[in-house]
Amino acid sequence: MKNAVFTVIILLGLVACKNNSKATSEATDKSEVEKKYPSDVIPFMDEWKILCGDGTRSEDLMNFEKKDFFYVENDGETHWVVYKTPNAGITSRTSSNTRTELGQKTHWIPETGGKLKGTLKVMHVSTTGDATKASSFSTVIGQIHSDEGHENEPLKIYYKKFPGHEKGSVFWNYEINTEGDNIGRFDYSTAVWGYNFSDVGSSANEYPKEPEDGIALGEEFSYEVNVYKGMMHLTFTTEGREVKKFAKNLLKSDFATRKDIPEQVLKVYANREKGGGVERDTAYAGEIQYFKQGCYNQANAKSTNSEIYGGDIAKQYANGSYAEVWFREATVGAATEPTRN
Repeated sequence: MKNAVFTVIILLGLVACKNNSKATSEATDKSEVEKKYPSDVIPFMDEWKILCGDGTRSEDLMNFEKKDFFYVENDGETHWVVYKTPNAGITSRTSSNTRTELGQKTHWIPETGGKLKGTLKVMHVSTTGDATKASSFSTVIGQIHSDEGHENEPLKIYYKKFPGHEKGSVFWNYEINTEGDNIGRFDYSTAVWGYNFSDVGSSANEYPKEPEDGIALGEEFSYEVNVYKGMMHLTFTTEGREVKKFAKNLLKSDFATRKDIPEQVLKVYANREKGGGVERDTAYAGEIQYFKQGCYNQANAKSTNSEIYGGDIAKQYANGSYAEVWFREATVGAATEPTRN
């Protein structure tokens, strides 16, 4: 009888072990099935290469991810591609700012153009910085970047939020393509929701009043950049608000003489101006360009006095010294003729 009992116990154990093994196998299989890469969520990844905030680069983004920088999250309803980068890390040769950002492989000139779209929500911007510095507490979520000349940026789309505010600002900057060897940088900024680049604090720790029409962290919005026959058309949308549209000629300068330089530019760049430069009359005509999209953190310690915890990325993430942007949809392709309203 005792032997029979032991036999039953052993058999039950084997069954339980088999069931546990089956459950583990099923869980593993399920996990493998549910595993999502950024290229599964936004299929255009074959059009891009990437630079992450720790210096990781890749030109093959199919089934590529980078833990803590470029990966997929689900908010309970939707898969999102996450772009995350610290205030300090490894940067590109032309910038002091870290980025986890896509760079378009295809290059083009404004006369040929192209179109970039994105639907996103900004989840975090640096909580430290000097409020008098225009780049503090901000990240760039989309760009057009030159690949020749001064390698300027005819477009940078920003999100910026001051500490303690619920709502932040979305604005876009046009960089004046300075004539000749004068390479002083001058951005002209236009507000979409909230403030523009030139609205800063009265001191390092004093902020402007919170914008009434701003965008909160976690609030979804979309942009479209359509460069058609040299004209840059921008469209911004978010639920429950009127569509915002802008246009800028990339073939003919609005800033070709000293009297054309806006007061906003003179104010923001008063301490950085080099020789009173103006823009070349043809702006970006014939100059090679490409799109960028993701999270280009503007909160470096050099220009914004943001905290970087000795460059330790884990400590920066733990203490709010980072930027994080989620995209759920994005496309890139040829320009299209703008619709008439």
